[in-house]
Amino acid sequence: MTKGRDTKPHIGIFGRRNIGKSSLINTLTGQDIAIVSGVAGTTTDPVKKSIEIPGIGPVVMIDTAGIDDTGDLGMKRIGKTREIFKIIDLAILVISENEFDTPEKNLVIDFQSNDLPFLIIHNKSDIAEITPALSRFIEDTYAVPVISFSTLFPVHIEEVVSLIRSTIPETAFHRQTLVGDLISYGDVVLLITPIDIEAPEGRMILPQVQVIRDVLDYDGIAVVCKEREVDAFLKKMNPKPVLVVTDSQVFPKANASVPKDIPLTSFSIVLARQKGDFLNYIKGTPHLSKLRDGDRLLILESCTHHVSCDDIGRVKIPRWLSNFSGKKLEFDVVAGLNKMERPITDYAMVIQCGGCMITRKQIVSRLKPAIDAGIPVTNYGMAIAYVHGIYNRAIAPFMKNQEGIVDYL
Repeated sequence: MTKGRDTKPHIGIFGRRNIGKSSLINTLTGQDIAIVSGVAGTTTDPVKKSIEIPGIGPVVMIDTAGIDDTGDLGMKRIGKTREIFKIIDLAILVISENEFDTPEKNLVIDFQSNDLPFLIIHNKSDIAEITPALSRFIEDTYAVPVISFSTLFPVHIEEVVSLIRSTIPETAFHRQTLVGDLISYGDVVLLITPIDIEAPEGRMILPQVQVIRDVLDYDGIAVVCKEREVDAFLKKMNPKPVLVVTDSQVFPKANASVPKDIPLTSFSIVLARQKGDFLNYIKGTPHLSKLRDGDRLLILESCTHHVSCDDIGRVKIPRWLSNFSGKKLEFDVVAGLNKMERPITDYAMVIQCGGCMITRKQIVSRLKPAIDAGIPVTNYGMAIAYVHGIYNRAIAPFMKNQEGIVDYL
């Protein structure tokens, strides 16, 4: 399964073997996209599909192995199923024939411990309808909706779709604007985008494209230039931009070129506010001044990519942090949503990239172990701004209406 490469809402389907999880996916989509078999255990590993659900729209549906799998291999499959909790926005627990016992109850405990919204579908109602007693037990005990359904006779399909739509968090569908709340009709936003060894051939990187689209969506005017043209362009530019967004790698150059009366931030910080844990980033970033010799830092990339000789996460940030702190530091990098090899408590700080390739839920879940352990977290752009002495300026555009963070400035 390709992990963490899609920003659409993620929905996981869970339940015992041969319960009808794959059939449910096929029924919801009106397509035979999941393998269906009467043999228990047909789905062995989580299968991720980008699909369109009528009445909901594009989502990523994840079909998982049965939670009642057996043997050593079965335990490994169940382990992979449980890893899905960290990347999904909604869980659907499928039961049938009024069977709701330890496997299901343990799953619900996992859902709750991961703050994961869920609903329950009693499948195969053509064989046995859910009893009023079980329905009451589930609703009274867990305060979640449960619906009786049959993938063979899906007469209640609209009810299921409506239930999914009402249960999945609104944040999974509606993203916060990147910069739209900072601009008005006709405002100019200047984007500084270096074209260097890390820039993809013939195109722009995703955060730059996303900000351009956001400016246009909010009736602004996006102007793009490289860092070498900023000084000359600003002298000619009329009207002046109401906001400048720069690539974090050229923050010092942008800070020197952009007049202090023009707000300045970076693509990474823009993303940090939209989908990162912004409050904890604000709290955690100043800890960069408290690093000591021997501290180990964890750098989290949201995707796997070709590593250049001057890679931002693997080369530049470690170099800048070492020079800033004057300490001998150790760095580990984890790409994509891969597992960490060390316990989170081994780290003095965690530095998360902008996360343009993953969802907010995935970023928040990824940072949760560190936050729970009291380990400071920050973001690429915020860390870079901090070590270059322009942190307060870089976050200033977003400080209005941010409750609870004044004390950390």
